[in-house]
Amino acid sequence: MICGFDEAGRGPLAGPVCAAAVILPPDFPVEILGDSKKLSPKKREEARRLILKRAPAWGIGWASAAEIDCINILRSSLLAMERAWEDLVLQFPRFAGPEAEFGVVDGLYTPRLPIPVLALVKADASVPAVMAASILAKTQRDRIMELYACLYPGYGYESHKGYPTKAHRDALIRHGPSPIQRHSFAVKGT
Repeated sequence: MICGFDEAGRGPLAGPVCAAAVILPPDFPVEILGDSKKLSPKKREEARRLILKRAPAWGIGWASAAEIDCINILRSSLLAMERAWEDLVLQFPRFAGPEAEFGVVDGLYTPRLPIPVLALVKADASVPAVMAASILAKTQRDRIMELYACLYPGYGYESHKGYPTKAHRDALIRHGPSPIQRHSFAVKGT
């Protein structure tokens, strides 16, 4: 069985990076999947519900804005993937052993895991388990950014999710950095 890994939130100026690990069953309807960034929010949500219902195992991992500032975004993304694997194994212990044969990660680098892992560029557009991980990571991160919007009103996190939009940069000029701001990321245009 393949465990797919992907992350969401490498490019934003604020908030955590989220990663997901997903193992899909052989009969999963892959036609509902796709690159999470290209699916509409409605399609992503439909896919998320089906993944959570049908996947024999999945996990979510996070790395905070403070961790990103401390160890950089690449290492934080890999750390979040390691935490996603730990969450998967905690929820579904039988996958800690021979059930999960190997992992596939979207990108060039692999996290340190107890299973062999292959890095594959654009896996989020070609490997169903990675597509599913991409969808879970994106929807989970979007949800937490919507919660942060309630905690830190005025920044627009509910709409731009921390990405470097003009509205986000303007909010930084008006209010200064929020507690979830990534201080190691340059803010152009402010």
